[in-house]
Amino acid sequence: MIQPPYLEQLTEKIIRIAEEAGDFLHEQRKSFRPEDVIEKEKYDYVSHIDKDTEIMLIERLSKLLPEAGFISEEGQAEYHDEEYCWIVDPLDGTTNYIHDLAPYCVSIALRKGHDLLIGVVYEVCRRECFYAWKGGGAYLNDKRIQVSQTSDIDKSLIGTGLPYNYTKYRPLADVIIPHFYGSSMGIRISGSAAANLCYVAAGRYDCWFEAHIKLWDFAAGALIVTEAGGITSGMDNNPDVTVSHHIIASSGRTLHDKVLKALSGYIPDIL
Repeated sequence: MIQPPYLEQLTEKIIRIAEEAGDFLHEQRKSFRPEDVIEKEKYDYVSHIDKDTEIMLIERLSKLLPEAGFISEEGQAEYHDEEYCWIVDPLDGTTNYIHDLAPYCVSIALRKGHDLLIGVVYEVCRRECFYAWKGGGAYLNDKRIQVSQTSDIDKSLIGTGLPYNYTKYRPLADVIIPHFYGSSMGIRISGSAAANLCYVAAGRYDCWFEAHIKLWDFAAGALIVTEAGGITSGMDNNPDVTVSHHIIASSGRTLHDKVLKALSGYIPDIL
């Protein structure tokens, strides 16, 4: 079993791996061509760079913890109910990457059962590494971070995302702007769930939510938020985010409940 003192040491090694992958993405972007892009499904893109980065991550992480399985976006490795599991997104924000637009990230989490132990998110464009290990707090480039103290929607900067599966998401999308525009400080859509969660952890956003996303999009960031003093849950308010695809993260319980209440009438349409 991985003990708490070793979690910090392991996190330091994962940070180096994430930064190496981020440097690879940065260099590859210089020669990136539109013909490198493949459309997996409508508006959902991938390139050989995503896959090459994932292979690199799997090779490096396998050496750190050979007994662990993998859940990864591009499916270059597998999970067979191993005790430990790496959850990897080699490039969160692919559409941003294609358009040379920030942010885009490398996201790595380590899970035991439903328990998130480590989360590392490297935002390539600003060279920002957000990380946390269970019980150790949350950090940005070696500086401790914490969520904002905001508890009211009208004083909140709110982040969200618009998933590729627009047909399922439209019932909620149709109300996000009408409800929160004019009743909050503003709404932002940046294109990277991993980055957005870290922005909640660092107090840049007060709340963020998105539906129809995958575990690799949010696992690392969810731990970083909670270790920064924030709250995460599914949109059904289930605190176990590892079983959800509809995530909300906020600065604290009061704001969390207010946003959930504001969304509650539309949540059954998307769950």
